[in-house]
Amino acid sequence: MGSERGEPVAGVDAPVSGGGGARMLGLLYPPAGRGRLYTEMQLAFIGGVAEAATIHGYDLLLSPSDTESDPSFRRILAERLVDGLIVMEIRRDDDRVDHLAKAGFPFVTIGRNRRADETSWVDLDFAGLAAGCVRHLADLGHRRIAFVNRSEQLFHSGYGFAHLGLEGYTEAMAELGLTTHAYLCDDAVVAGEKVLERILRDDPATTSLVTMNEAALEGLYRGLTRHGRAVPRDFSIVGVAAGHWAEQVTPQLTAAEIPAKEMSRIGVELIVERLTAPASPPRHVLLKPLISLRASTGPCRPVPGSEPEPEVSEFPDIPDFPGSDF
Repeated sequence: MGSERGEPVAGVDAPVSGGGGARMLGLLYPPAGRGRLYTEMQLAFIGGVAEAATIHGYDLLLSPSDTESDPSFRRILAERLVDGLIVMEIRRDDDRVDHLAKAGFPFVTIGRNRRADETSWVDLDFAGLAAGCVRHLADLGHRRIAFVNRSEQLFHSGYGFAHLGLEGYTEAMAELGLTTHAYLCDDAVVAGEKVLERILRDDPATTSLVTMNEAALEGLYRGLTRHGRAVPRDFSIVGVAAGHWAEQVTPQLTAAEIPAKEMSRIGVELIVERLTAPASPPRHVLLKPLISLRASTGPCRPVPGSEPEPEVSEFPDIPDFPGSDF
């Protein structure tokens, strides 16, 4: 981390320790929305980091770099533009993290990957939250539970939260002896409608779903309405989402809320710690928000025709009447 010194890395003249008193923090945050635009959630994180940095007397430099070969990333290190970096949209194997560790440049991450033991980070317990959502639905009697993840592009790029969420869902379903039905979905309303169509086509008896894709949430609701499924009377939805997303749909979403402002604040505090005490061991903060009960989940009502036929004995019992030969 910040106190370690490695071999010189391409694009960096020598191991570096930051911007040498520039009072500037960098935020490496690639846009995740369509057309390389920042999503509402990402904008909330950017605002939170900027606000927290100001409190500590730092300005903020935003870079959209998603790989170590990005010119913006190389320029920040080569020209010592910042004192330290906060890295976001972490992938399981992230070359930006590897590059910074080898260069000895002070950094922390919001999110974690395979180098989690070596770096300071703050993250949500996405696996635990997804599992908790499954158990909440199971407690209400639901047995046909689908999972709506983030986009195919994000998942196959190795983004940690998408993989952790799927792992939590899969493990919880296995523990309950239930069949998994997981779907990747673009961050868009129309994508939510399309994936809902697929869910009901694959298993018309589905009565609930867990989602980590808040941008597709409105589309999921629209798809259910088009199929005549009322939430929560006929279908329950629970997810991991920011509070304003959960509250802008009707009925409001039962959800574990993403505390963007708190995570931003902790991320800034961690990098300030790395700058003021570079020899200190990495610190890890794993947040586990509770599921806020709202109005989108209710007791399971099986889809008509989906329940197994009651077993009928081939020889029904005949009452034993006095004096009867039977």
